[in-house]
Amino acid sequence: MKQVLYIFSFLILSYPIIAQESGDILIKNGTVLTITNGNLKFTDILIRDGKIKSIAKDIKAEDVKVIDASGLYVMPGIIDAHSHIAIDAVNEGTNPVTAEVNVGDAIDPYDINIYRALAGGVTISHAMHGSANAIGGQCETIKHRWGAKDPAAMRMDGAPRTIKFALGENPMRVHGEGRGIVPATRMGVEQVFRNAFAEGKAYMKEWEAYQGGVTSVPPEYNLRKQTMADILKGDIIIHCHSYRADEILMLMNVLEDYGVDKICFQHVNEGFKVAPELAAFGAHASVFSDWWAYKFEVYYSTAYNAAILTENGVVTSINSDSRELIRHLYHEAAKTQRYGELSDDQALSLITINPAIQLGIEDRVGSIEEGKDGDIAIFKNHPLSIYAVPQYTIVDGAVRFNIKEDAADMRQEVNPEEQIPAFYEYRAHEEEDSCLQGVFEQLFLHQH
Repeated sequence: MKQVLYIFSFLILSYPIIAQESGDILIKNGTVLTITNGNLKFTDILIRDGKIKSIAKDIKAEDVKVIDASGLYVMPGIIDAHSHIAIDAVNEGTNPVTAEVNVGDAIDPYDINIYRALAGGVTISHAMHGSANAIGGQCETIKHRWGAKDPAAMRMDGAPRTIKFALGENPMRVHGEGRGIVPATRMGVEQVFRNAFAEGKAYMKEWEAYQGGVTSVPPEYNLRKQTMADILKGDIIIHCHSYRADEILMLMNVLEDYGVDKICFQHVNEGFKVAPELAAFGAHASVFSDWWAYKFEVYYSTAYNAAILTENGVVTSINSDSRELIRHLYHEAAKTQRYGELSDDQALSLITINPAIQLGIEDRVGSIEEGKDGDIAIFKNHPLSIYAVPQYTIVDGAVRFNIKEDAADMRQEVNPEEQIPAFYEYRAHEEEDSCLQGVFEQLFLHQH
């Protein structure tokens, strides 16, 4: 019985500590890849209260955890601009427009893929609604605070709002083929956009008339229309699933008609065909390094896409859209040196400062600068090398991945039906206090 109570007490006391860990750390003597200010050899980084306080040689600090990065490479935490980890229900595919829903309302802080992303040096991801709808739900920029007991702790406070749009086959198939409603064609997709923007604009004017005293009765509140109005006001960044160049041009024309200029095209496989037009509009592009031909509308692309977009002045990132690929985005960025001969800083920008710009968080993350968040990835071998292996991943000054010290069972899916010996040792004392069983099991599952 004493053994049971000891384990029980340990779990109660240790779990909040894991969940709330943050703060101070000193990284010593590494090769610091700042992204925006060159590379600094034999340099230290001091993080205080989750923020980068100092970047210099031979920093002295007391009462902080020290990581010896001698011979290692220190870079900003990797940012994935297109992900679906930490959420279960990706699509609200019940209407061509579902701007009222928000994936941030259903974040799962215990998704094992968050930890696996950390094992690949990824500290932030953009948890996105899917592409079933022409205008889908709002997305959530999350910090990979693995172990947080409160889903709200995963959200990146202050990150701008974003929303998912989609072009092409997906909304056509789900609504046109699936339900016999608009959009059944690519021109129908355009009209869904135009109708939704028109409704949002009219709704915004109704509220302006009421607030200005022109009318005495307020309009009926409608979250879908309010969200469209917020896009028109520039309060929400559009992230649009896209492949074909003609449709990309179409949406830019629609946005120009309604005065909207905040957009990042996702996938954008034919972006290389319209790179000058994207740059002139100020649109961003978040692409795969070398994925295409997995369905008809995306049969045509090139591994030079990211390089062509970059050289044309388009803010470009490489994303995963995958719980597996997210673990080695540094390898995906490295492919741009094989295809396009981008420099080290250009290639690493594709997974750091550029996705930060696309998410509107570049003032806080994406490069190693004093005052920015203490989100750091530390590698053995250069992160663009095929031999790169992440050693530590730090979020807000807290070590969330440590290749040498993390328990092996943190890297596995938990099967609630599997009999784990360490858990079932207490069965011999079951008759003494069976009421602890349920509580013990819940704590055990949270801990692991």
